[in-house]
Amino acid sequence: MSESKSQHQRKEGEPQYTLLYHPGIPGRGEYIRLAFEAAQVPYSDPANEDKNRKHEVYSKIDPKFTGSNGSPPPLAPPMLQISGAGKNNSDLLISQTPNILLYLGPKLGLAGSNETDLYHINQLALTALDLSNEAHDTHHPVEMAAYYEEQKEESLRYSKQFRELRVPKYFGYFERVLKGNEGSGEGRYLVGGKLTWADTTLWQVLDGLHFAFPKECAAIQDKYLLLMGKFYPGIMEEKGLKEYINSGKRLKFSQGLFRNYPELDRQD
Repeated sequence: MSESKSQHQRKEGEPQYTLLYHPGIPGRGEYIRLAFEAAQVPYSDPANEDKNRKHEVYSKIDPKFTGSNGSPPPLAPPMLQISGAGKNNSDLLISQTPNILLYLGPKLGLAGSNETDLYHINQLALTALDLSNEAHDTHHPVEMAAYYEEQKEESLRYSKQFRELRVPKYFGYFERVLKGNEGSGEGRYLVGGKLTWADTTLWQVLDGLHFAFPKECAAIQDKYLLLMGKFYPGIMEEKGLKEYINSGKRLKFSQGLFRNYPELDRQD
């Protein structure tokens, strides 16, 4: 049997979507998981379902892998494999967090009500992911491959700037977005009057910041009444997300994208 046929033939009840990401950490894969959970659409996460299936992730980023069935090789996880959605009914393989979310949003009912909403949602999700990247750089400001302890002095300096300048810039921006959409979203949604992937993405960033910088978030929460007072707790009550968050299935923050180093947090 050819590769394309064997790939797209699924067993009965097997999910169409397979998330390929590192095991054990939420990381950037969590932005994809939250979209599935919010939409209550089944998906497979093989590296976290069975430690013996890690090869399904790493074989796709092996230097020898050149792609298949018209899908170019990904550079890194997260990757999404969609059964039967590629050329000639083969599997489609795509990567890059915002690209995956842009693909999934309309299919999962998380893309607003019209085409204009689609691009506003993507704009806001990209901005939230920019904040996510800057949060990551607080513990790796110099070298990606070096340990935190090897760049601790630079991390202390970068984190101070991040807390005092960058967080207020982003939080103030999203507060304005929520204010501008208050008539439709009631302070709970960024675009329109229902949940989108921009909301789930921003929520995950805020949750990560609460883990990494708990003192800073506690100190400034009253400055952002919509963002921290309505949006952040409100998203946790959304059907699908509430069940997921309370189920114990969600991976805990640890030494991944968001990390808690008390010395990088507010000290007063």
